[in-house]
Amino acid sequence: MGIQVEFNPDLALRNISEYRRGSRKLEEYIPEKLEKGQVCDFLKKGQRNYWLEGEIPLLETKGNQNLSRPIASIIILESTHFLLDGTPYTKGRYKVVDVFDRSDGIIHFDGFSRIK
Repeated sequence: MGIQVEFNPDLALRNISEYRRGSRKLEEYIPEKLEKGQVCDFLKKGQRNYWLEGEIPLLETKGNQNLSRPIASIIILESTHFLLDGTPYTKGRYKVVDVFDRSDGIIHFDGFSRIK
């Protein structure tokens, strides 16, 4: 048995509408109103590593690696691994640098690099 660690180049959270169905914790969702400068908590199942020294995209996931285009640029402020009922999780905080208009068709990231 090895140590299972995932390296994530982005933060993928679910749509807040799923929270209203009561299936997961609030920190697993994108806030209903996302604003520049806002600091938010996040929670992801598994032991995950995020880049802490620059901007990364915030994506919406529907699960099974079904991801949206970036909806915001964020900076991960802190990230901590912990066990919950014997299952590893990653929790942390991120700051919203910019929120994107997804209908404008503008590309905001080239791989890991933010396009300004």
